[in-house]
Amino acid sequence: MKKSFLYITLCTLAFMKSYSQQDDTAKVISLEEVVIKENNFSTEIDRMPDMKENVIYAGKKTEVIQLDKINADLSTNNTRQVFAKVPGISIWENDGSGIQAGIASRGLSPNRSWEFNVRQNGYDISSEVFGYPETYYTPPMEALRKIEVIRGSASLQYGPQFGGVINYQIKKGNPNKPLSFETQQTVGSYGLFNTYNAIGGTYKKLSYYGFLHHRAAEGWRKNSEYTIYTGYFSANYQLTKKIKIEGEYTNMNYKSQQPGGLTDTQFADNHRQSFRERNWFSAPFSVASLTIKYDISQSVNLQIKSFATIAERNSVGFTKSITTKDTINPTSLQYNPRQVDRDNYKNYGTEVRVSVKYKFFGKENIFAGGLRAYSGSTKRNQLGTGTTGDDFDLTLTNMQYGRSLEFETTNYAAFAENIFQIGKRLKIVPGIRFDYIENKMEGYINTTQAGTLNPNKKTRQIILYGIGSELMITEKTTIYGNYSLAYRPVTFSELTPSATTEIIDPNLKDASGFNADFGFRGSVKNYLTFDVGLFYLQYDNRIGTLTQNGSPFKTNIGNSVSKGIESYIEINPIKIFTDNFKFGSISFFASNSFIDAKYVKWNNPAIASDPAKSIENKRVENAPQQIHRFGATYYLKGFSLTFQSSTVGDVYTDAANTETPNSTGTIGKISGYRVMDASFSYKFLERYNLKAGVNNLADTKYATRRAGGYPGPGLMPGNGRTVFVSIGAAF
Repeated sequence: MKKSFLYITLCTLAFMKSYSQQDDTAKVISLEEVVIKENNFSTEIDRMPDMKENVIYAGKKTEVIQLDKINADLSTNNTRQVFAKVPGISIWENDGSGIQAGIASRGLSPNRSWEFNVRQNGYDISSEVFGYPETYYTPPMEALRKIEVIRGSASLQYGPQFGGVINYQIKKGNPNKPLSFETQQTVGSYGLFNTYNAIGGTYKKLSYYGFLHHRAAEGWRKNSEYTIYTGYFSANYQLTKKIKIEGEYTNMNYKSQQPGGLTDTQFADNHRQSFRERNWFSAPFSVASLTIKYDISQSVNLQIKSFATIAERNSVGFTKSITTKDTINPTSLQYNPRQVDRDNYKNYGTEVRVSVKYKFFGKENIFAGGLRAYSGSTKRNQLGTGTTGDDFDLTLTNMQYGRSLEFETTNYAAFAENIFQIGKRLKIVPGIRFDYIENKMEGYINTTQAGTLNPNKKTRQIILYGIGSELMITEKTTIYGNYSLAYRPVTFSELTPSATTEIIDPNLKDASGFNADFGFRGSVKNYLTFDVGLFYLQYDNRIGTLTQNGSPFKTNIGNSVSKGIESYIEINPIKIFTDNFKFGSISFFASNSFIDAKYVKWNNPAIASDPAKSIENKRVENAPQQIHRFGATYYLKGFSLTFQSSTVGDVYTDAANTETPNSTGTIGKISGYRVMDASFSYKFLERYNLKAGVNNLADTKYATRRAGGYPGPGLMPGNGRTVFVSIGAAF
């Protein structure tokens, strides 16, 4: 398979080189909007404009990562390097494949990025945005031109999240050529092979872009091999001068072996070892969207975006505690049957967004609002009895799952924000959002008569509001601040009893709270850029389980507060004096965050008389107190070299802040760590590039999380030292 990909690539390279030499005098050139910022600081991090795609970003904390300027291991979606200059981003790094990104900010959980509203080109890509907001699909970073990060105040425009929004922006077709081609071929440690090949272009009114991506490796840990295939195609057609139609389709499929967790003793002895060789995971994902953009006038714009997700989540394996060996049955001389779990997702949605520019007291103001309709369906089959084999096989041997549930979600929303321009320097941005959410659930949690659940429906109406502001201090520096309510709907797992004896509180509330930001950002000439700010996140109605009348009772158990500092500063000292230094240029960056995330209220009446058992004033689990990333990049003509260091503080993995790990490795404090990376790129002969790097330069032994279930109970090691080399071309 690898030889086939290389052969196809070489043949295509030869063809494209020949094509690029042909006469192209008949080209039709379609130019996109270009924003020129005089004397602007050249960096990988930019900011969102006041409004884009009928969404208002003025007064919000935003970062835009420009992938074409980054020295990083894009072949394995190394999020530690890609998000290095976004302060406060915590990352779970137990998956060296890069298939699933696990990121969070401000003391929230990085579990498959579920505290962010994750999107691709503006539409949802999570499993189910309300009931199961985990993201199993992450696009290959080589396909991206930008990653937009909007913090918590994005809830007014995007809905259910405390963390904010991650929007992956895929590349577009070359506006100046009817046909262009790019390729990137990467090899690396532990059998890594990655190939990315894309075509795109613009012909008259049609613009298009498509890519094929494949990555495979044996993996740094034992029993961690993986194979992934991703394909994407988009087409944009300018129907009239005012109407544009865009269509996209993405298909991703992968198979990943899960090495499981370790006890702390096993981790200390050999963190590359694995005691699970029969555990596998796969998540086929298909996502499509259709967008209509209508410039009604110079002041009024309408956008209608419809999207659909058809996807699965499949796992098979031996899922018991790591202290329980996966042994061969002495009678049958075979392994015991494995557990099979399967989810099916079908989600459909439409967002209509409109923006209106109008004069108010002689100043231009902007209104942006819209409507959303969403329907999600999840079929969850778990505890199936699988085969005794060791390969990826979802076959059932008893033809019935031990648990089978169906969930449906309906959501209607209306939202609006407005930029009021006060004088020449001040913007005030109030906003409001209304959501109607309906959840339905039916099925059984075990095959006994008592395990059958009565069909249940829950509806609620949620109103969010907020206000932001932005004050221009100089032409390139601003003070910004915002406050907005946020919420997180009750998830499917929280609505489902884990046993027939567990009781779900009929008055279970969605998590609610607010985000607040205050900061100072901007640039000084072409040598300094910065964004330094404070944040405060109130997270109420956290859900947990306590004992009531001798039975487990799932209810809202308490509130937490996260507050702290987020700071990003980058400076190029040589440019203070000159823009033309014959020995090149160098920039230094510091991305720092200090996070104080603690529980401030604990609603468990069973321990009210014993303050020693309360979690009040305990640190929130998975929330490091500091995340510091430093780095430097040296530039000389087409050559650049980057070094960075990432330091993350220790974390607790349970609300009780247990210090000593338990025997199974599922609970206990995780020590802080420091990881260093180095990478370089060299562009030559205009069309070609050479890239290479070393991840975890010092081969640091570290872990970022503990798992209680998937992907295997226990302490999850981060990858050791790996190396990659990549060569690419564009025609």
